[in-house]
Amino acid sequence: MTRTTTVPPDTAVLIVGAGPAGLTLACVLARAGVAVRVVDKAPEFHRESRGKGLNQRGREIFEDLDVGDAATASGIEHITLRKYRGGVAVSDHVSFGDKAPTADAPYASGLIIPQWRTEEILRDRLAGLGVEVELRSELTGFDQDEHGVTATLADGRRIRADWLVGCDGGRGSVRKLLGLSFEGATEAEECMVIGDVRADGLDPAYWHQWFDEDGGIMLCPFRGSDHWQLQAAPERDADGAVLPPSPESFQRIFDRHARVPGVRLTDVRWTSVYRINVRMADRFRVGRVLLAGDAAHVHSIAGGLGMNTGIQDAFNLGWKLAFVARGEAAEPLLDTYEEERLPVAAWTLRLTDERLGAVREGVRRAGVGTEAVVTDDTTTLRVAYPWSSLAWGGADAGHRAGGVRRGEGGPWFTLRGPAGPELRRLAGKYGPLVRVQEDPAARDLLLVRPDHHVALRVAPSDAGEVAKRLDGLRPSPSGV
Repeated sequence: MTRTTTVPPDTAVLIVGAGPAGLTLACVLARAGVAVRVVDKAPEFHRESRGKGLNQRGREIFEDLDVGDAATASGIEHITLRKYRGGVAVSDHVSFGDKAPTADAPYASGLIIPQWRTEEILRDRLAGLGVEVELRSELTGFDQDEHGVTATLADGRRIRADWLVGCDGGRGSVRKLLGLSFEGATEAEECMVIGDVRADGLDPAYWHQWFDEDGGIMLCPFRGSDHWQLQAAPERDADGAVLPPSPESFQRIFDRHARVPGVRLTDVRWTSVYRINVRMADRFRVGRVLLAGDAAHVHSIAGGLGMNTGIQDAFNLGWKLAFVARGEAAEPLLDTYEEERLPVAAWTLRLTDERLGAVREGVRRAGVGTEAVVTDDTTTLRVAYPWSSLAWGGADAGHRAGGVRRGEGGPWFTLRGPAGPELRRLAGKYGPLVRVQEDPAARDLLLVRPDHHVALRVAPSDAGEVAKRLDGLRPSPSGV
């Protein structure tokens, strides 16, 4: 329902959902000085491993948010996958073992890190920016008009915001309340059981992966934790129905495939049945309400891209929403979020489906195929937006600029180029919107977006094109 109201906002942005996407978005906005609130229906913060991988592009984003060191200290780089067949070790594969850091890609490996720790790191950063997550705050409805959104919570509270962003997952309420479709399919028959368990006696230097013709089990360690994430083919009853996971079933599956006497799986803290769900919303924005992360798209866990794609959605949206909220850009800038990220979501669905197929084939043939899930594509360093209306010119427009920046304090464009009057004039004209980096070795002016993608590359003699494009972002003097 749409209503017109003149009620002043309680906050500029209301984020529904305090997972990795919602927390990343909140950090970007709060760092930029934009008033933000984060609500979540959970009664307390979880301690579940869930999405356990931060990929190379995700690590760059965390470095930008000044939490890169905290993530690195909590994660495992270049983890070794130890494969077994018939209970016998047959191979070791080091994830990205052939890669080394470079100036363009400073992270040669992703991180194995439990999702609860990833969220904890982001919450700590957010708290340092003066924002706390509001638990026990379930969204039940909202109305929007041309000036903002009024959200209603289950306890009767109302929150007025200029913008609302649904980061509340594939089963969340925001997309459903918008009435958007979530087209795709669920593979009800093919599934796995997952849990967090202790496995004392196993060597935590390896991600152990046992496969046989009739199933398998994997146990992944975490730094600084006694718990491992278990993934396994489920037990089924006589009719083929999946039996619910339990400590007893985990032990039976382990004994059947691992054949490691004396190792007991204990202290089971979380269990789940995972079914492959591949779906995507047809829109990521309706008026003043937007979607990010699993609320907008879900897919196979192959490649570990679910959490990472949500973080990258939020990073893309965050600077644009901050510019608009601060009055530095006109509202149409937000249209580029869907323009850029919806095709990436569709690509991600295709990629994870393809990688899942490669893993199935490898396991079927020799039980050593899970390394097929890791490719240069799954780093997402090559994700680019050459089709975007923000790709303003130059052969690399829309592509990631390379390198990484640590906690620079807010959204702005970076203009790199040789020292000269053009650089000084642009720096003086655009002030906080643009930061200048002199590079004596540069031959061109390179305008880099706040999310590290190239907006424009021109010769210094064409500096007027930089000014024209930046002026085009600004709200019109009349405010329309």
